[in-house]
Amino acid sequence: MANITDRRRNTKIILILGTMTTLVPFSVDSYLPAVPEIADQFGTTSAVMSFSLSTFFVGFALGQLLYGPLLDRFGRKKPLYYGLTISIISSLACMFSGNEIVFMIFRFTQALGASVATVAAITMVRDFFSHEQSAKVFSLLILVIGASPLLAPSIGSAISTHIGWKWIFVFLAILALLLMAVIIVFLPVSYHANPEISLKIRHQTMRYISILKKTQFSVFALAGAFSFASLFVYVAGSPIIFIQVFKVSPQVFGIIFAMLSVGFIGGSQLNILFLKKFRSRQIFRVALFTQVSTAIIFFIGIINGWYGQTATIIMLFILLLCLGFTSPNAIALALDPIDGNLGSASALMGTIRIGVAGLASGSIGLFHTTSITPVAFMMTCTAMVAVLIFVGGTRKMIFAGEGSE
Repeated sequence: MANITDRRRNTKIILILGTMTTLVPFSVDSYLPAVPEIADQFGTTSAVMSFSLSTFFVGFALGQLLYGPLLDRFGRKKPLYYGLTISIISSLACMFSGNEIVFMIFRFTQALGASVATVAAITMVRDFFSHEQSAKVFSLLILVIGASPLLAPSIGSAISTHIGWKWIFVFLAILALLLMAVIIVFLPVSYHANPEISLKIRHQTMRYISILKKTQFSVFALAGAFSFASLFVYVAGSPIIFIQVFKVSPQVFGIIFAMLSVGFIGGSQLNILFLKKFRSRQIFRVALFTQVSTAIIFFIGIINGWYGQTATIIMLFILLLCLGFTSPNAIALALDPIDGNLGSASALMGTIRIGVAGLASGSIGLFHTTSITPVAFMMTCTAMVAVLIFVGGTRKMIFAGEGSE
């Protein structure tokens, strides 16, 4: 009976944490089909509007650094309430933006608030679950995260088509409000406030430095970040690829986006099965090398004009499948050596991941082009950097006696 009770409790916790992690993906994916419409209203281009995605990612990255120590100092719930309130207010403010600059500012503050949900969820995985269970739990969270691309673009497209793009942000405000209610009513207390943790910048900086000095954390946080960046490059470039290059409608774009998300979801769920036979580091290595090989083939094919719409979808599907393996294992391996200051460690890792991904995705706008080439180029570059970090870092870890196969 006790085992059944524990399983039910764990399932409830995973569902709540998974729901928390969907706020940011929904904030990104639901407005993508409306990007051309928003660009037209502001008298600019979709390429320029891709910077609104970058400003969101910057806010997301900085917000995690802000909330990490707060989650350790004040407990998990209070920072959640404040962050979600900021997200709600900023989402509604996006409706009243008069130009693209104001819109980007409110997208930044929206992400600054919403980021607390992600960093708190990742932190609480380690609060509730053991080191051995964490990789599997992160894979399950990705299943929930991956469901957002199945729903968000279609919801965003339906909203913008029938009542206008501004109401997408009303929907996001309601989503954050409902999430806050779920946390208040159903989420157990996993960690009690620790008033001894200093919030002084100098002390927090030293804490982050001590975390970065752990080689395993640095290697997998950085390698995982550059691998994960391909997802954000794809998200930023997908409206250009499918709506502008292949001329699909926003409705068809939503369907394609949902289909491709199955690759990311599928990889994460296959990862759970693979973890029964292989170690996280082994899975990460194979998936990462498969990712870089596929990215190179994709880039070569694009610059030579080999791929049409179907072939492009297939190549992107394989790349996203690889990310379903690399992402949960990188998170678990990075946090594995961390015993204290989990909020700060989760925040630092999240900031590295989103910072790298945001810069990579923002580069799409710098090209000022409506071709697929910049997307394929950036996906190749980020995957190659991830491999270099992993290979060099693994050698350093072996020499330091931190890990071998």
